[in-house]
Amino acid sequence: MLAERLAHLRPSGIRKIFDLAESIENPINLSIGMTDFDVPDPIKAEAKAWMDLGLNQYVATQGLPELRELLRHHLKQEGLHFEDVVVTSGVTGGYVISMMALIDPGDEVLIPDPRFVMYSFIVELLGGVPKFINTYPDFRLRPAQIEACITPKSKVLILNNPNNPTGIVLSPDELKAIAAVAQKHNLYVVADEIYNKFLYDRLPYKSIANFYEKTLVLRGYAKSWGMSGWRVGYVAASSEIVESLKMLQHYTYVCAPPFLQKGALIAENFDGSEIIARYRQKRDLIYKGLNEFLRVEKPQGAFYIFPEVPRGTGAALVARAVQKKLLVVPGSAFSEQDTHFRVSFAASNESLEKGIEILYDLLKKN
Repeated sequence: MLAERLAHLRPSGIRKIFDLAESIENPINLSIGMTDFDVPDPIKAEAKAWMDLGLNQYVATQGLPELRELLRHHLKQEGLHFEDVVVTSGVTGGYVISMMALIDPGDEVLIPDPRFVMYSFIVELLGGVPKFINTYPDFRLRPAQIEACITPKSKVLILNNPNNPTGIVLSPDELKAIAAVAQKHNLYVVADEIYNKFLYDRLPYKSIANFYEKTLVLRGYAKSWGMSGWRVGYVAASSEIVESLKMLQHYTYVCAPPFLQKGALIAENFDGSEIIARYRQKRDLIYKGLNEFLRVEKPQGAFYIFPEVPRGTGAALVARAVQKKLLVVPGSAFSEQDTHFRVSFAASNESLEKGIEILYDLLKKN
């Protein structure tokens, strides 16, 4: 008999598509949130050099001192004066131990919907109660929406900015208003900012931590520099929380791979402006193409677009797209609704153009 907690889990809709991709010959894969470029050579070279030098054993659970010091320095440049930082096993590992540190069984966690697939399942595994905040149709989180979901059991608000799956980026004014609600109700905010480098419209970007102290900021390198397999991220928070995270990580992931942390040191100072410029062009290409026949919000960050299905469900559209070898993800993988679907534009321009053409044929010609 397996553990009862597994009853709350179901396979991720994204992983189902990922598995499907392996069974289709030459698919047009616009489903996975994985960049279409390799780790830049200077970052790889640094990691390999330290691996060859023998930096392959355990290191301090909280991470290499030089990386943590650089992270604190860069955060201060953004006006974020965190007491401490812990290097984690990717942002996913950082999220898991953060929720382990914050919630008890029965605590409610407020999650804007649509959302990244992992958030609610980890809450349920820990005995917490996810409460979804409906942000349709424009996907912008407003104070009144949060207030309507708050109860005496509410403890944590999760904020993903820039957002997966919508690409929405909340403005500093919006974040100030959200921070005021969090402060009023003494909530912790877990801010997943893994896409903070992918910003396209030169709008001012702030972390909610600029406006609210009880924030845990989660960032990493998987998206920015194609390092998704390296599993290096970090959580910045108060010293009390970081001490708890260190203990939890010690008993779970132990530490992020040390030679890869050395690579992250180079990544912290790497100029990615050329990459962002290319992805801005991809964003423009996919938005222009889909906006001609679908209702869709223009993404300002990350590398996803979340169009509305004009009729039927997202799942039904995805099933039809698969028959044309196009892989996209139904909105139900990210939401309590199945009215949209997610397209990743972390792909070649040729694949994006083919994807637009197939979707047009499916939705306009039939």
